[in-house]
Amino acid sequence: MTQDSSPTSPEQDNANLARQMKLGMRQWASGVSVIAARDEQGEPHAMTASSLTSVSDAPPSLLVCVNTKARMAGIVGIVGAQFSVNLLGSQHQVVSNACATPDMYDKRFTIGGWDTSATPKLMDAPAVFECEVAEVVTYGTHLVVIGRIHNVVLHDQSSTPLCYWNGGYQSLVVE
Repeated sequence: MTQDSSPTSPEQDNANLARQMKLGMRQWASGVSVIAARDEQGEPHAMTASSLTSVSDAPPSLLVCVNTKARMAGIVGIVGAQFSVNLLGSQHQVVSNACATPDMYDKRFTIGGWDTSATPKLMDAPAVFECEVAEVVTYGTHLVVIGRIHNVVLHDQSSTPLCYWNGGYQSLVVE
């Protein structure tokens, strides 16, 4: 058996590394959230996100990553913009799918119990963080958005979180 020893270009190396990174990151189990906001015309927008982490409790803040090609990037990419992060329970898989599917864009707020009177928020999410964009950093294909939390709404704390792992939704087993 012979092995191909032809040199690869830096572009091929980067593309291969990106594929390997995506495969590796599929092994990282994550909770699922929906980021929601209003654009400058007052229209509500929402997108599913699993790239979320707390940053600090002084000041209370969190970090979300948004692809620069997503509609949401033009909304939460502005310092001072208001947005919510809605942590999803296992009962919200249909909400997650609607907010992740381009064909469902115009129907996103018809699925689930949304309050769209101000910054949109899912009324039965286990937790909702209402935030203001404090800082935005562009890195590669994504915006790293730091949101300063100004309100937390807690609902049913006994619900099981919606989890995503290896390309699909998974159930969390509590022992």
